[in-house]
Amino acid sequence: MPSVSPASRQPVAGAGPVAVLVVTWNSAAVLPEFLASLPAAMAGLDWRLVVADNDSADDTVDLIRALAPETTIVQTGRNAGYAAGVNAALGAAAEWDGGFRAALVCNPDIRMRRGCAKVLVDGLGAPAGDGDRVGISVPLLYEEDGRTLVHSLRRESSVTRALGEAVIGNRRAGRFPRLSELVTDPAAYERPTYADWASGALMALSADCLAACGPWDESFFLYSEETEYCLRARDRGYRTRLEPAAEAVHLGGDSRVSPRLWTLLTLNRVRLYRRRHGALATAAFRSAVLLRETSRTALGRPASRAAAAALARPGALRTTPGP
Repeated sequence: MPSVSPASRQPVAGAGPVAVLVVTWNSAAVLPEFLASLPAAMAGLDWRLVVADNDSADDTVDLIRALAPETTIVQTGRNAGYAAGVNAALGAAAEWDGGFRAALVCNPDIRMRRGCAKVLVDGLGAPAGDGDRVGISVPLLYEEDGRTLVHSLRRESSVTRALGEAVIGNRRAGRFPRLSELVTDPAAYERPTYADWASGALMALSADCLAACGPWDESFFLYSEETEYCLRARDRGYRTRLEPAAEAVHLGGDSRVSPRLWTLLTLNRVRLYRRRHGALATAAFRSAVLLRETSRTALGRPASRAAAAALARPGALRTTPGP
């Protein structure tokens, strides 16, 4: 299978199929059900599957070859991170004759419900006001039980929102747009809703948006890569919109319990803020995030203790967190 330099190729807009892009790393346990669910999820669309595998040590690649032999498999040769995997898969799809009409970026632990993908793809390109277009569309996400709604929409980070989350918690603060990144208003999930960014577990991207924005930022090994991409797309006139008629179940959630992953999420959140703001604002934002993690450490949360310790270290943001 080909090995690519992930950021070396650009997406090609065209009238071709929808490119279903999946990044795997030791994903054998969740792949069979994901692959089995695709035909119903993609109903009504011409589509092709591209899997970028980040050097899995289990049977991931063998399973794909056995269960979905027409899949394009790109082996990156290393645990390159999520953004690098997306770029590798995009590079492979860009080589198709006629290009692709849209890309569907999804985790292997996503289970789309019937017709989900068509709703997402059909929503791309719609006018979004002030000359903007919908460049990214996302579905309603449910937890593993299939009934509990995931609050997947987010507002852009700010010092005030970080402080609100630190003082009263993000779910309570989510009712007040100025006090939390998290969008918790039930009405926002009942209608098509624009957001600054949304969960990257499943998102459809127009080829025009991909061409305008370029590759995903590989300096974010995991977490904040979707945030950065949605914000960059918004800067270029491509908005992110929830399509509530599209639904999927997400089996993931390791960042909630793993100190290592929560630390990575927290550091990348501050690193991204620093890229878009000055030194004084970044210092205030970092302090607000540190306050949140410190307060949760007092409640006995090991993940917050690890994140707070990392944030407090001098030079923590100068290195790129990795595996």
